[in-house]
Amino acid sequence: MPADSVRILFLGDVVGQPGNRAIFFNLKNLIKKFDADFTIINGENSADGFGIIPSIADQFFLNGADVVTTGNHVWQKNDIYPYLDEHDNILRPANFPPDVPGHGSCIVEKKGIRLGVINLQGRENMSTIDCPFRCGRELVKKLRKETNLIFVDFHAEVPSEKEALCSYLDGQVTVLAGTHTHVQTADERIWKKGTAYITDVGMTGPVDTVIGTIKEIAVQRVLTQMPLKMEIADNSAEICGILVEADAASGKALSIRRICESV
Repeated sequence: MPADSVRILFLGDVVGQPGNRAIFFNLKNLIKKFDADFTIINGENSADGFGIIPSIADQFFLNGADVVTTGNHVWQKNDIYPYLDEHDNILRPANFPPDVPGHGSCIVEKKGIRLGVINLQGRENMSTIDCPFRCGRELVKKLRKETNLIFVDFHAEVPSEKEALCSYLDGQVTVLAGTHTHVQTADERIWKKGTAYITDVGMTGPVDTVIGTIKEIAVQRVLTQMPLKMEIADNSAEICGILVEADAASGKALSIRRICESV
């Protein structure tokens, strides 16, 4: 790794106890293995598959996460609300309307290098909230006054919306990584102006499931159209994400690599 570059490790939606265990027991080793300078985790499904709670967030940070991002399920557990206000480095999507708890962006600094992180949520096939494009652009302008290294977690359903946002921000952010679908895509690349992109980084959670849930229940929901409660499978897990190397000064991405490890 060049002396003037940084490595950013980003791990996708942590799902339930299998995902938590995978992080708690393996994150420190992964950080060492990939020589990561900054580590970001999307933890919105870590509390029984829906939401996040303070004790889990604390464990993510204790095991090496610098920033925890979330998504549309962040509001499922009410006890996280004060925690979102009290901690700058756990984020909820920035494009929720004003006066909701928490922060949508932050800057973390290590070894004299600053990394800006933005959390946004899509609107296609999701709740109609504020525009992620306009909100994201304004936050990028704000953060670039302090650093050119900017990471965006775009928690969204539709690939076209994710690609469109990357096109909109290409060259202004270092990474735009999609989350939410729990399925890792194989389209990682660096866009023309220097932004690393992937449609979805995948999930950190139980394998042999339907996006983390018990297969049989998922099948019965489809066959019967009944509102059966989805349950997180307690299977062995895999850790999915990306490793991005970037130029520390310009913020341009140099490489992006998919990660998927069984644990």
